[in-house]
Amino acid sequence: MALTDVAVLLVDDDPVFRQLVTDFLVSQQATVYQAASGHQGVELFEKKQIDVVVADLSMPGLGGLSMLKQLIEIQPSIPAIVISGHSVMADVVEALRIGACDYLIKPIPDLFIIAQAIEQAIEDAVNNATNRQSSDESPLQSMLESEMGPLNQLSYQELNDNLHLLEQSALAAKSVQQQLFPASNVDYPLAEINYSLFKRDDISAYFIDSTMVGDKHLICYMAHFHPEDNSAAFGCVLLRSFVNQKLKLYRNGLSTTLIEPFNMLSYLNERMVKSGLHMQVDISYICIELTQYRVAIGQAGTGLRCYLRNHMGLAPIALPESKPLGSTEWQKPSTQFRSLMPGESLCIATHNRHHQAMLLDDEFVGLVFKEDVASGGFMELKAK
Repeated sequence: MALTDVAVLLVDDDPVFRQLVTDFLVSQQATVYQAASGHQGVELFEKKQIDVVVADLSMPGLGGLSMLKQLIEIQPSIPAIVISGHSVMADVVEALRIGACDYLIKPIPDLFIIAQAIEQAIEDAVNNATNRQSSDESPLQSMLESEMGPLNQLSYQELNDNLHLLEQSALAAKSVQQQLFPASNVDYPLAEINYSLFKRDDISAYFIDSTMVGDKHLICYMAHFHPEDNSAAFGCVLLRSFVNQKLKLYRNGLSTTLIEPFNMLSYLNERMVKSGLHMQVDISYICIELTQYRVAIGQAGTGLRCYLRNHMGLAPIALPESKPLGSTEWQKPSTQFRSLMPGESLCIATHNRHHQAMLLDDEFVGLVFKEDVASGGFMELKAK
């Protein structure tokens, strides 16, 4: 399908690449507005009627990520595709989290990939708008799967294209993974996350993540990837990408899966199995509702455990055993629901007693290389 009359805002500080893409998109009958910086991009966006934004993330001054945040404030539903090099994967993940619908990795071997991404971004935006107007006319879940399928496949292809690089280059894998980890303390309006993860190699087989879901919910999880090699870095990117997709759907009013640990872990297992990566994941997943402090916990695999922490110490939360994500024998996750009482916090940790002792001593240091400490670690979710 030609991009007839599609207005594209192309933002890239590389004049050669920008003109090359512009000439190609014009040949596909698109109207292209060029910007050489984030500031120019915002100015053009405010003056022109734009259908889709294609932006490089690595620009001096107002970078692509900061620009995208401003554009989404102006028009939350604008389809945006970000373009990145391998070294800024953290910005890619953040762009997806704040609302970008897809991303591409430089060098782009075929410009038709950009055209395909634009077509799918616009189609998805139109479908989302239509479904918000008539959401009661068809089952939401079937609509979700059928319409998000092409977008998910495109994003996954981009990830898969870079798996070989991460597997072969420990330096590339380390660089990508380190950008995904937050500081040791993540402060939210009504809660905070603290963690420590210890690694003995360049790549950590363990990963933590958290995000607000709307104004009332906070989700966090800790994952352990098998095998413990460079592919764990790709596993971190893949897992966070799947979470980001559900976060965007939640924001569009199309899915509540992200705040339902049973359904979220079932979804993640399906995606891991279909990926064909032969990767398995132990994971503990927590969602807390921050007005009544109701907690839903999901767990897959046996390598991690959830604990309730209070003035008495750590009390393990009893959850039945289940297979790790990615296992062909996987059936369903273990789940539990409870209320968090004043003075209590929720923790996820390995079974290592040294890790648990460090948790009780509040030794939160983020991700660190430490040869004399077993790989793994712990995280704590504390309501304010």
